Amino acid sequence: MTGLRARKKEHTRQRIAAAALRLFTERGFDAVTVNEIAAAAEVAKATLFAYFPTKEALVLHGVGDDDLAGIVARRPPGRTPLEALRAHHRDLAAAQLPQAELAEVLARVRVIHRSPALHEAANGLLYQQRTALARVLAEEHGPAAAALMAAQIAASLLTLQERYFQSLLAGTSAADAGRALAQDVELAFDLLEHGLDRAEGR
Repeated sequence: MTGLRARKKEHTRQRIAAAALRLFTERGFDAVTVNEIAAAAEVAKATLFAYFPTKEALVLHGVGDDDLAGIVARRPPGRTPLEALRAHHRDLAAAQLPQAELAEVLARVRVIHRSPALHEAANGLLYQQRTALARVLAEEHGPAAAALMAAQIAASLLTLQERYFQSLLAGTSAADAGRALAQDVELAFDLLEHGLDRAEGR
């Protein structure tokens, strides 16, 4: 019974998110109301907010969710923070999203790009992710160094993501974009580990 209830809840969540994305894609984020989304998903407004606490959350679910702080905190003994983060993002680059899921992600990227309000909300989530990483790093490196390290790491990871999605939106195949992302991950972490001297010596 518990499994059935969980599946029904997930189905409802997916239906709400799909209805919202369809409307946002057709008319833009700012032009669509929460009432319209609830009606399109055939749920009450209260039900919608039970799954998505804000209108922005309908698009931004998953943004900033990558647990960078947890990856660093739970790394095996003898592994540096950058080594742990490199391994994690190497695995992400190697994974291929199913085509249907990839299409949904790209649609959400388009909606976010067209809305200043979503840009601001996404930046807030990424800032929370960065500050959580800085708190963990501060345990070993002190607050000043940790803040600088977290800022550099977060900026590099955001750039990797932007390059990957820009490539897909420009029509690059998922396989080719994935291979380019894998190369970019290695370059990004080489630069984080060795600095600009690494780029100048390539």
